[in-house]
Amino acid sequence: MLDIRRIRTEPEVVKAALARRGVGAAEVDHVVELDARQRALASERDDLRNRIKSLSKRVGALHKDGNADEAGAVQAESRALGEREHELAEEAGAIGASIRDLLLSIPNLPHPDAPDGAGDADNPVLRVVGFDPDGYEAHQRIPHWELGPTYGILDNERAVKISGAMFTMQRKGGATLARALVQYGLDRNADQYEEVRPPSLVSTETLTATGQLPKFADDAYSMAHDDLWAIPTAEVPLTSIHRDEIVDIAELPMKFMAASSCFRREAGSAGRDTRGMLRTHEFDKVEVFAYATPEQAPDLLQDMVARTEATIGALGLAYRTLEICTGDMGQSHHRSFDVEVYAPGTDQWLEVSSISWFADYQARRGNIRYRPGTGGTAMVHTLNGSALAVPRVWAALVETYHRADGGIDVPEVLLPYFRGQTRIA
Repeated sequence: MLDIRRIRTEPEVVKAALARRGVGAAEVDHVVELDARQRALASERDDLRNRIKSLSKRVGALHKDGNADEAGAVQAESRALGEREHELAEEAGAIGASIRDLLLSIPNLPHPDAPDGAGDADNPVLRVVGFDPDGYEAHQRIPHWELGPTYGILDNERAVKISGAMFTMQRKGGATLARALVQYGLDRNADQYEEVRPPSLVSTETLTATGQLPKFADDAYSMAHDDLWAIPTAEVPLTSIHRDEIVDIAELPMKFMAASSCFRREAGSAGRDTRGMLRTHEFDKVEVFAYATPEQAPDLLQDMVARTEATIGALGLAYRTLEICTGDMGQSHHRSFDVEVYAPGTDQWLEVSSISWFADYQARRGNIRYRPGTGGTAMVHTLNGSALAVPRVWAALVETYHRADGGIDVPEVLLPYFRGQTRIA
């Protein structure tokens, strides 16, 4: 969430930044109004507390002097003030809760260098690598949802029987390919990132810390009886590893990676392409995540982008990198990039990675701090990226590496994970 102190002291700056995202000023003005009211109530409450303390001392002195009647009158006055002080405290608490609800709904401020735009059509393409629109043969133009059943490596029909619509099931070489991609994604980042296997079910507080709640509640799977949610990405538990802690500045940046199943209801996907592996309720993904100082964050963001590009490039897939404009940013994002692969069978660019810098937006929700060395504490900055999301990379590989004489070649970098196989036959 945003820093209430900045909203209090620089409301026009905050409103101007949010306007770049197409967000109006009403919520900020409401926060300023409520904050002023809460502070006035708190000041009045503190004055009453001081008066009550003074009256308590006076009661003691009157009793000591034998003035019981006067002491009783002073006690009555103190009780009346105490009741009023309790009312003020309750009102201030209620306003504080309203302020927090508003802050949870206000999106992050975009980085000054983030491109302006109204939606995804305005995301500038920074670079395109390995793409030749005329370089694909007819056998590569077959969509993976046709190739999968042909080779017995994708069995969505039975997945739907088992679990319902928008679930997938890989079999034989398709299952091996999915597993290989996960291990490959971890191995590509093991030089700098600590591997973590976090829980797949998390509390409401944990999901709120990343910005998933309350806005995206409809897209998440919940177990209300236990106050638990199935994670939509490993970013969620990784963000909260050091929630409510002060980390040592000498340990920053702290880098984590995790392979996990991800669960998404995709409540807003009506009418969008759900064939094959393009959009599914459950999938595997390798996530990279970091805590950093504000000074470390920009270089770390670019390194995450470069790592993802190199991971996709080494698979032999055509890809392009886009910077996300202000109108297409996620709620928590400060600056963000997407990497997309080209899938020749579907003739589409498929988003396979989103790499984002959140500034201190998530850390403020999770109360994750460090000591800068100048006294006091400051919020860390958080960053995350999809190092390798299996479904769409799987789809692009199956289409790209399909051969005219039958079978699907295994990319060279995945051969160590295929038990000696070189082709999915």
